[in-house]
Amino acid sequence: DISRFASFICCTPLFFATASLVVSASSPNLLCLSQSARRRGTSSKMPTHKGMVKLGAGLPGMLKDGYQHFSGVEEAIMRNIEAATAISKKCRTSLGPNGMKKLVINHLEKIFVTSDAATILKELEVVHPAANILVMACRMQESEVGDGTNLVCSFAGELLHQAGELIRTGLHVSEIVKGYQQAYKKFKDILESQVIRTLETEKDLDVLTSTLTSVIASKQFGHESLLTPLIARACLESMGERSDLNVDNIRVAKLLGGTLHDSSMIKGVVVLRGPMSSRKRVEDAKIAVYANEIAAAATEAKSTVLIKNADELLTYSKSEEAAIESAIRAIADKGINMIIAGGKVSEMAGHFLEKYNIMCVRITSKFELRRICRATGAAAQVKLTPPAPEEIGRCSLVYEKEFGSKHCVVLEQTDANSQISTIVLRGSTMNTLDDFERAIDDGVNAVKTLNKDKRLLAGGGAVEIECARQLLEYGQSTPGLEQYAIKKFAEALEVVPRTLAENSGKLATDVISALYKQHNAGEQCVGVDTASDNLTFDASEAKIYDLYKTKALAFELAMEAVLTILRVDQIIMAKRAGGPKPRGGNPNWDED
Repeated sequence: DISRFASFICCTPLFFATASLVVSASSPNLLCLSQSARRRGTSSKMPTHKGMVKLGAGLPGMLKDGYQHFSGVEEAIMRNIEAATAISKKCRTSLGPNGMKKLVINHLEKIFVTSDAATILKELEVVHPAANILVMACRMQESEVGDGTNLVCSFAGELLHQAGELIRTGLHVSEIVKGYQQAYKKFKDILESQVIRTLETEKDLDVLTSTLTSVIASKQFGHESLLTPLIARACLESMGERSDLNVDNIRVAKLLGGTLHDSSMIKGVVVLRGPMSSRKRVEDAKIAVYANEIAAAATEAKSTVLIKNADELLTYSKSEEAAIESAIRAIADKGINMIIAGGKVSEMAGHFLEKYNIMCVRITSKFELRRICRATGAAAQVKLTPPAPEEIGRCSLVYEKEFGSKHCVVLEQTDANSQISTIVLRGSTMNTLDDFERAIDDGVNAVKTLNKDKRLLAGGGAVEIECARQLLEYGQSTPGLEQYAIKKFAEALEVVPRTLAENSGKLATDVISALYKQHNAGEQCVGVDTASDNLTFDASEAKIYDLYKTKALAFELAMEAVLTILRVDQIIMAKRAGGPKPRGGNPNWDED
């Protein structure tokens, strides 16, 4: 019976090679039957249909050649943790008022000297997928609240480092994830209980200045007394009676020369170029904005004008002059005393602008042209025709002002409804001005965050230490293996005061011990003193605050990134698209 069954199978077209080998190895008679079947021309291999490719089994047969595959604890999980903690350590030394700056040269050879984590991570070309998850979390923090990116990166890196230690001791990743989730749920309740102040209004200049001091001091320590009043005044002028703030309404004009003490705030717009006319000052200006050039109309197609004699030449030029003069005369008859051009201004047009005593300013950026329209209430025209009454912009005072050796045009508004404010920054180098601009951007975003949530926390690492102390007590009373992850979560919170102490030149262990001692005694607002030789100080008395919304979102994004990275147990990377790069390319081209 077995022999007849084997001969039937061998003669069947759908006969697999593996089945043939198993049957043949079980009996010598069946081996003879299999060999006779091959002699009769019957194949024992898997048939291939049209369009099918003969592939091997498993992952190599599923993916293209050149893929990379990592799996398991050592190859995937620990590698991800090492990559994420490596990028976290790069940013951690820039945390706090005494944080160190980084000199970053991007792929276009542009130099950045900054301690802003968002800028550092943006310019670094991070290729590791796990590290990119941290970078994306920092970008989300920057887009949502504009501050706290270094906290996201540092806390997430420390959480992953603590998780790596738990994995080495034998805990499974799922147990660590459960413990972290349980600890974070308790942490949110503790964080809400740590609110020490809620602003009644953010429209008071002194209150807003004192609140922004710690935000600016963490970026530009020593310059907060100069920058904070400028930011507070600019935000209050831009908001007016409204409760919302558009970040784009706060502009920064960077001018080389002078020092930061020479910086100022102007309610209006500052154009970083002088006027093109001899008129330098206009009060109660009526402004016409043109997005095109101020010149004679030209044909869209190429054309040839045949001039036979001198009279025709004079007639042709006179007709062009008459056309431009009639257009500018019609504009002047509408009461327009200032023109803003988005393109070039011809010599003939400039002549007639002088004749009718109209001030002219050229704007090269279409974005700046839109901001001027928003600041003055004007509507940009695309043809050199007189604007309608509702399309005319108005400005209280337009004048030329010299900042150092730079001639600028200032459009100053005294109207309460004006939304645009400009901070004029002065400095010795462009890198310094860029760093000041980033600090101002963080301060403006902090004001926007305060409009949404007015709750404040104690700064200087006081909140983190208090939450860590309560989480340690909670972990000790929690049964099961999750208690180890909860305690590690509490230890990870120490990264903020520990880093502040290390960056200030203090011994971190002494500072952490002193903080725990005072917090156990009930002093919940005690943080790390980064401005003097003392180890600790009362952040509430010194008015050093952190914004609740910024902290809460930073910890939430860091937690999500950590859980995402820990849940990855395999890394499968396909082969990069594209062929080999050509040799000897143009050295002036960038890689993108």
